[in-house]
Amino acid sequence: MSIPKNRDEVEQNPRSSYFNLPPLDVSVAFPQATPVSTFPPNVSDYYQFSDLLTVEDQALRMRVRECMEKEIAPMMTEYWEKAKFPFHAIPKLGALGIAGGTIKGYGCPGLSITASAIAMAEVARVDASCSTFILVHSLAMLTIALCGSEEQKLKYLHSLAQFSAVACWALTEPDYGSDASGLKTTAIKVEGGWILEGKKRWIGNSTFADLLVVFARNTTTNQINGFILKKDAPGLTVTKIENKIGLRIVQNGDIVMKRVFVPDEDRLPGVNSFQDTNKVLAVSRVMVAWQPIGISMGVYDMCHRYLKERKQFGAPLAAFQINQQKLVHMLGNVQAMVLVGWRLCKLYEKEKMTPGQASLAKAWISLKARETASIGRELLGGNGILADFLVAKALCDLEPIYTYEGTYDINSLITGREITGLASFKPAMLSKRSRM
Repeated sequence: MSIPKNRDEVEQNPRSSYFNLPPLDVSVAFPQATPVSTFPPNVSDYYQFSDLLTVEDQALRMRVRECMEKEIAPMMTEYWEKAKFPFHAIPKLGALGIAGGTIKGYGCPGLSITASAIAMAEVARVDASCSTFILVHSLAMLTIALCGSEEQKLKYLHSLAQFSAVACWALTEPDYGSDASGLKTTAIKVEGGWILEGKKRWIGNSTFADLLVVFARNTTTNQINGFILKKDAPGLTVTKIENKIGLRIVQNGDIVMKRVFVPDEDRLPGVNSFQDTNKVLAVSRVMVAWQPIGISMGVYDMCHRYLKERKQFGAPLAAFQINQQKLVHMLGNVQAMVLVGWRLCKLYEKEKMTPGQASLAKAWISLKARETASIGRELLGGNGILADFLVAKALCDLEPIYTYEGTYDINSLITGREITGLASFKPAMLSKRSRM
């Protein structure tokens, strides 16, 4: 007896006549609650945080919110399920005028860090993947703005600000994640430029980016330098990382560089050591802290509407005491997260923010966001595992955010070093002296 090469090829006779019918639309299959394609109204600003914003910041918030709810929400579940990127949405995101955030001039928005953070939260409230797409793109822009030459700024920033070109930011490697300063990718100086050799992993936008900001170790100085690579450069290949459970719309890639030539004019002159990347990461860590804030706002909004629509035992779920307690718990988390994020922005604007403060905010906010989404998943019962009702998708999307830009543990150790004066990143057995 021969065995089919693929078990899916077995004879179909035992299966029902309706086995291959398409699924019912969720609004037909479950008419009692509204799916996320019609996004719920914002009801999470319980302590009227908007009063702390300028008129301009409030207008920006509403502009981003309207676009995300009307243009992105109806399609995001489909693309998340397929793990595909909605390229037709890029012009809509570009029209928001938030790419590059705080960069002034060169066609960039020149927003305050607070305004940029508010915009990031509004994007993440509807779809975390879109916020990561913008964040990674803006990270590359910020590197050019802070560390690039005047010629590089004039050449690249305007088109990136309009999203007529897309960028990625390549630091992480297969062997160096939290310990990114140990990266192995090399840059060898040759006549007229540099030869890059090495690998990068988990790089968002990389499969379709027009520009790749890549960090490599100068073999002469042994220091980290930055470079701008163009897509399809000879020796450059990028392949998509499959089977993710979170941020599925984001196209993370494995980058392989085999003797990729980069001309001298595309070396970033302001990146001469790993410390130079911290100027960029200081801003991005603030932005990343606002992603879980936005996600939690969306989760609360969805749960608030769902509990009022869904009925069991003859009453709306919102009428049950335990559900109200959980909803209030979520609401309290959102208020605290917003205020920590807002204060972090103000410290940055006054040039008082420390690395430890940024790390604590990112770590604590992402931890509370996970808790908020987990409670929301409980509140939605069976529908809490469907992306159609946002919460399951948000729960999964928070996992990579909890990890990138410093894991919870690494960010805790950064803050711990700042408040104690003692570094504890390496095990004692690897230190030259005993810690006793």
